[in-house]
Amino acid sequence: MKGEGKKYWLDKPGSVDKVYWALCTLCAALFLADALYEKHPHYAVEEWFGFYALFGFVFSVGLVLAARELRRFLMRKEDYYDD
Repeated sequence: MKGEGKKYWLDKPGSVDKVYWALCTLCAALFLADALYEKHPHYAVEEWFGFYALFGFVFSVGLVLAARELRRFLMRKEDYYDD
């Protein structure tokens, strides 16, 4: 009876795609919502349409790429703590 267990909704085919597209839709809606409020920026760059969305996206991608490179220096062998 190995491998038989409770099935969750994310185990069904197509569920992950639904989550992916829901997140894409939410991100697009929040990006477009930037036009619906009055901004009170401290710096001129904050007035750009979608600045915070683009800033967050660029730096998130940069963080992932930097972590990939750091892995080369920080990764140890599987038996690093063994005798």
